Amino acid sequence: MNKADVLFFGEEHNDSIGHVVEYTLFKKLSEKYPGKTALSMEMFETDCQSVLNEYLEGFIREKDLITSGRAWPTYKNNYRPMIELAKANGIPVIAANSPVRYTHIVTDGGLKNLQQLDKAALANLPPLPIDTATGYYYEKFLKIMGGHSAMGGMQIYQSQNLWDATMGWSVAKFFKGHRRYKIMQVNGGFHSEEKLGAVAQLKKYASKARILNIAAYADDNFNNPDWSKYTPMADYIVLTDTK
Repeated sequence: MNKADVLFFGEEHNDSIGHVVEYTLFKKLSEKYPGKTALSMEMFETDCQSVLNEYLEGFIREKDLITSGRAWPTYKNNYRPMIELAKANGIPVIAANSPVRYTHIVTDGGLKNLQQLDKAALANLPPLPIDTATGYYYEKFLKIMGGHSAMGGMQIYQSQNLWDATMGWSVAKFFKGHRRYKIMQVNGGFHSEEKLGAVAQLKKYASKARILNIAAYADDNFNNPDWSKYTPMADYIVLTDTK
């Protein structure tokens, strides 16, 4: 990280060991760069930033963070340790993801429908229009969805692009105001594999950001993994044992 600004950690959401690894990396990062580390999370939505800040500053209870901040159901097991570390050490945490209600707008009618929102709503989103990524990322998305027929139109892919763009934009905003910070962005692996998705969107908003990415996977053949399917995914690979 000496020569990087942003570290993307692409997790498998249900991999408990992977969550221990990401917490450990965040802790080590905060120790190496005290007062110059930030955490950015897919798991909190941009319109909950004030709630998250209030909790980090000790103004509200954890139960209020969970309810008003719309924390994920797995918050206490998977993400609480990182938030508590940030709270104890005065580390900024970025609520990076698009509010789900706006994602639903796109899923129902496409990105163009975001133009109907008022200024207060748009303040929680990247500048419009939001690009729909073409090329390899789209091909990957098609494959994971099961093809064109299973996807049922472009709207769901545009929703994916909204998530990516909002996370990239959220990190870019912080990066531009905190150029000496090391930012750890935590998200589902597909969002940052091969430096596509949210990584590519970040580069659009902050072309000077220096980026590393980690991809974490649970492997049922942990002692003899097929590295060829993993190594293209990231600068660093974390494998955990499912057995």
